[in-house]
Amino acid sequence: MSDMFKLEKLAAAGKMTRREFISAAIAAGVSVSMAGTIFSSVAHAAPKKGGHFKCGTGAGSTTDSLDPGTTTHTYTQLVNHAAYNYMTEIDEKGQLVPELATGWEPSKDAKTWTFKLRKGVTHHNGKTFDADDVIASINHHRGKDSKSAAKPIVKAIDTIKADGKNTVIFELSGGSADFPFLLSDYHLSILPAKDGKIDATSGIGSGAYIIDKFDPGVATHFKRNPNYWKKGRGHFDTIEHLVIADVAARTNALTTGAIHAMSRCDLKTVHLLKRNKKVEVTQITGTQHYTLPMNATLAPFDNNDVRLALKYAIDREALVKTILRGYGEVGNDHPIGSSQPYYATLPQRQYDPDKAKFHLKKAGMDSLKVEIAAADAAFAGAVDTAVIYKEHAAKCGIELTVNRVPNDGYWSNTWMKKPWSMSYWGGRPTPDWMFSVAFAADAEWNEGFWKHEKFNKLLIEARAELDEAKRTQMYAEMQKIVSDEGSVLIPMYAAYVSALSKKIGHDADISADKDMDGTRAFERWWMA
Repeated sequence: MSDMFKLEKLAAAGKMTRREFISAAIAAGVSVSMAGTIFSSVAHAAPKKGGHFKCGTGAGSTTDSLDPGTTTHTYTQLVNHAAYNYMTEIDEKGQLVPELATGWEPSKDAKTWTFKLRKGVTHHNGKTFDADDVIASINHHRGKDSKSAAKPIVKAIDTIKADGKNTVIFELSGGSADFPFLLSDYHLSILPAKDGKIDATSGIGSGAYIIDKFDPGVATHFKRNPNYWKKGRGHFDTIEHLVIADVAARTNALTTGAIHAMSRCDLKTVHLLKRNKKVEVTQITGTQHYTLPMNATLAPFDNNDVRLALKYAIDREALVKTILRGYGEVGNDHPIGSSQPYYATLPQRQYDPDKAKFHLKKAGMDSLKVEIAAADAAFAGAVDTAVIYKEHAAKCGIELTVNRVPNDGYWSNTWMKKPWSMSYWGGRPTPDWMFSVAFAADAEWNEGFWKHEKFNKLLIEARAELDEAKRTQMYAEMQKIVSDEGSVLIPMYAAYVSALSKKIGHDADISADKDMDGTRAFERWWMA
């Protein structure tokens, strides 16, 4: 955002006085009279209650569920963050802040964590929030029979116990300096407990909105929670959250006023949206990356030389230029972004047909025929990515067949079902979290079905290491292992590019944690 745009958003959010705004605007090169005029035009747009908000999201499936343990894509993450609260929250500035917890304290070895809970919070069904809700909600993801995708995240918890109604104590199997971050994970919603358990598909939480109707793959309808505890959040009276898988249809709906906001702009035509004076395009660079996971338990992907050949057979620069239209940067086959702590500067893997052929030969092959399943449900431009990759691979002795599969049901029928497919990740705030969710041997979402003894040993050791220098070295080694031996090809990091009507107001900062303001747009935005 430009300096003046940030100032306008601060003024609209009521976070600057007239005098402060004019002083800052003058420093940015605006005249006194113009600064006064601008302030007057935006100051009225401070957050206010009311209005019906309509949002169109590119991801969504008829197999979606309200069970937070099954949450996958942006659509259901937005639902979760509208209806539920969490122990902790990553705010719009990327900082970890308390939500249902008010604070926490670790033991010296970071194995015991004591959380104080917020008082005066009421669930949608009238139950008062307390420690029993936290214990039952977290236990939903634990245990041998749990099918939750968050099971690897909570696996380190040995015991959870209450110390009265407003204190919860977690005992971990090993030290974890990142533990409070983990409790912000979008699966770990806190729902009301009854007899020690939660009704995971009830949709009842303590969030800013109450679910009126949930129609998987079609729409979710919300109404504002009149008893919401969080000040300055939850402004809309009602929300209609639509699945609009086709990007052209989403764009048309936005430009005609049928919806107020859309995710996943078409990067081929986003320049046209930018010309529309009624629309604001937001570009936020975070940890989002696009992946091509191969099942390492199946031939030919069980051979690392084949995997390396496929990694050298893709032109990353060309994909950033053509698929992302420059809205991103090249990836290096590991999931830690260049803006993140502990990022390791490794030699960048380049498109190299000779090296691809070299590794094929090491694998005992003169050529390779392989199929990849693709649908734009994986990410905008996924099919085009596969088609372009096919051209790159052909020069490397690799015949790539693109299997175009349906968007609907992609995450349940194709992803982690086909030997090779396409995927995306919003990323995670810490390396331990990202690696634990998607690369640990026993991770529910280990989309490459990859197991590496040394990597998994380092993962445990780094998690408990309090010496920053040693921890940095460990994470660098882990990134190199994943890049050189992993079964997931990560060619590019993509900026979050969304668009919204200028009738919608938001804070000066938009979260880069995930799409749509950290998937908290419903709670944070308002009618301007």
